[in-house]
Amino acid sequence: MSSQQALDAAALSARIIGLLTARHQTIAVAESLTGGLLVAELIRTPGASAVVSGGVVAYNTELKHTVLGVNAEILALHGAVHPDVAAQMAVGVRLHLAVAGLPAHIGISTTGVAGPDPQDGQAVGTVYLGFAIGSDVRTRHLQLSGGREAIREAVVYESLRELEALLLQSRE
Repeated sequence: MSSQQALDAAALSARIIGLLTARHQTIAVAESLTGGLLVAELIRTPGASAVVSGGVVAYNTELKHTVLGVNAEILALHGAVHPDVAAQMAVGVRLHLAVAGLPAHIGISTTGVAGPDPQDGQAVGTVYLGFAIGSDVRTRHLQLSGGREAIREAVVYESLRELEALLLQSRE
C-alpha cells in the first residue's frame, strides 16, 4: 500500500468505527485473500472493540462452507471466487459471529485471486466483496492489477471505501 493509501485506509477505518459507534452497530468480517488484513485495519482504530465483533479467515475453500455456511453446490460449480460466495460469506459471518445471540449488524467479506496464479478459472486481480447490512446484501466486483501484496492491500482499501459509502447511504 502506498503511504497515501495507508493514510487513507486508516482515515476510512476511523470514520467507519465512528459511524458504527454512533449508531450502536456491530460488524463482523470474513476474509479469504486478505487473510486478516481487513479486520486488522478496522481494529487499528482506538475504540474498535465496541463495534468489531471479530473476523474469520476462511482461506481454504471448504471452510467457506463449514464455517460460514456458503452453499457447497455454489462452491463446487463456481469455485470460491464468485459474487454469490462473497454474498453468502458476508451473511454467514454476521450470523456465526453473533454475540449474546445477536448477529452483527454488518457482515463484510473478501474473496478473490491475489496471485501469482489464476484460481478457479479466474484471473489474478479478480475480487468480489460482500456486504450484508441487515437484510440488504450487496456485492462488488473489482478487477485489480499489480503484485500479490498490492492486490491484497487494494482490496482492504476498496472494502473500507465501499463500506463507508454504504453506511452513509443507509443513514440509520
